[in-house]
Amino acid sequence: MVNGRGPFRFIVDTGATHSTISPALAARLGLQPSADASIEVNGVTGTARVPGVTIAKLQAGDLSIEDTRFPVVWAPLMAGADGILGAAGLQTQRLLVDFQHNRVIIYRASRRNTPAGFVRIPARRLGGGLVTVEAIVGGVHVRAVIDTGSERSLGNMALLEALNARRRHGEQTRVARVYGATTEVVSGDAQVAPTIVIDALRIADVTLVYGDFHIFKVWDMQAKPALIIGMDILGTVDALTIDFHHADVFLASAAIRGTERAAAGWKVVGAQ
Repeated sequence: MVNGRGPFRFIVDTGATHSTISPALAARLGLQPSADASIEVNGVTGTARVPGVTIAKLQAGDLSIEDTRFPVVWAPLMAGADGILGAAGLQTQRLLVDFQHNRVIIYRASRRNTPAGFVRIPARRLGGGLVTVEAIVGGVHVRAVIDTGSERSLGNMALLEALNARRRHGEQTRVARVYGATTEVVSGDAQVAPTIVIDALRIADVTLVYGDFHIFKVWDMQAKPALIIGMDILGTVDALTIDFHHADVFLASAAIRGTERAAAGWKVVGAQ
């Protein structure tokens, strides 16, 4: 709900600290974007200054944002949504994304407990609210950002260089176009990654897109191998819960229980 009206459709983005709204929603709410007090927006591919509007109140579950200036952004990744809910800005809430039942719940967690049917993945919270987990890609240790706002999983150049030092010659590479929250479009190298290990999960046949993406500079994650875990991976588990207060990540997946699963061009090859 925005300014007491709605409900409206927002993309839940755990890789974004700030929320944004679309020009269409601003017009529907009778808000006039002002370029006089523009707001800087950082996306995967670049940065831009955009007009903003003041929102009296945004309510989504137990999350309430009041008297805040929101950037007004149009981008291909919004896919017709009314805005982006920057979940990285959550402080005391838990975010449940239930893919099997097509629902998202934001609620306050009073205790640090593992939800029934989930497995806890050790995590860490970085500046700006980003939640990261440790992963291994083809034997290379990486810091991986859980990013529900990214359609594809992306690797930085340090990860590509580390993998190139280990990989076999002759592996196929293709060029992929990457869109972000700004109008800039960047090309990257798309390759089938070696097995990705995230705690109990072993994931095979994932195509990662590697590039010198702007967002890695913003996050100060250029020097060491880093990965953005996008919806091509996250969307194939049964459910995902992030406890922002305690920096815990919980996954519900048949793969963790030791069964094989294949979907969307990748498959989990079993539990470690």
